[in-house]
Amino acid sequence: MKLSILDQVPISEGKTEKEALEATIELAMLAENLGYERYWVAEHHGFAGLASPSPDIILGIIGSRTERIRIGSGAVLLPNYKAYNIAERYNLLATLYPGRVELGLGRAPGGSAEASMALADNFLQEVRNYPEKVDELLHFLKGNVPEEHMFSNVRTTPVPDVMPLLWLLGTSVKSAVLALEKGLPYVYGDFMSDEDGPAIIKGYFDNFQGEKGKAIVTVSVICAETREEAEELALSKQVWKLQQDQGSGSGRVPSVEAAKQYEYTSDDLDSLKETNRKQIIGSPADVRNALEELQESYKVDELMIVTITHDYEARKKSYEQLEKEIGL
Repeated sequence: MKLSILDQVPISEGKTEKEALEATIELAMLAENLGYERYWVAEHHGFAGLASPSPDIILGIIGSRTERIRIGSGAVLLPNYKAYNIAERYNLLATLYPGRVELGLGRAPGGSAEASMALADNFLQEVRNYPEKVDELLHFLKGNVPEEHMFSNVRTTPVPDVMPLLWLLGTSVKSAVLALEKGLPYVYGDFMSDEDGPAIIKGYFDNFQGEKGKAIVTVSVICAETREEAEELALSKQVWKLQQDQGSGSGRVPSVEAAKQYEYTSDDLDSLKETNRKQIIGSPADVRNALEELQESYKVDELMIVTITHDYEARKKSYEQLEKEIGL
């Protein structure tokens, strides 16, 4: 089983944005030493508890502090940008770190409606144009913009020896179908979808044209020495999610101690049942068994792990415990 990491760059209560970003860089360096396959950074806008509006900037630093691990975006939210701008940014990264750079694409807003409007003049129209923007981005990266296109004479520089590897990210049949249409590898967000994920991935594999399609499944995990410890660590994220949904709290990941003081309503408890259904929480053996079951249901050879705890050291330890149990 191959394992990778998705980092949303969460900001813990009592920590600064700078400390959150430094924790991300440290985690990426650890991930390489542990043998994780790839390290991706998410994009969000206007969230008090997330510190990554520009994955490529963080990736530039991570690339300079690592040597082998693949680095990428999970994802660049393409409706927010011109395709040419993204092609330039990721060509630059691929020039600096040849053979290591990946460009995951998504169509979600990654923030409020107001944030989307501040980024793009007509976000909804850009979402509708997403398939065409993916094509345009591919042309810019490959340097083969059609002659009849108004940008046929535009050159995307610098030109790397190895082009960034594109992936499409999603949580639905629609995104998987688009990946099929474009002939691109696909990442399915199991941790944030209520769809029948295994059926979606099966449809992707069964209908992929040419060589076998490649897919990764992203899952939320908290691993600790004992199940009891893992469940305690998970309280922070659980309360954080409830507060996000309600628009309450500071927006940052609360401590375990603060989470224990949270007063749950009956609606909160119902919401938690659904949230916990999409998380794997437990001891190393518990987590390994759950991941193996998930891998078998999806028929994929790689899983991408997202772990959020209040304590950045506990997050690092979670990935260490997982690596020790599975053996990367």
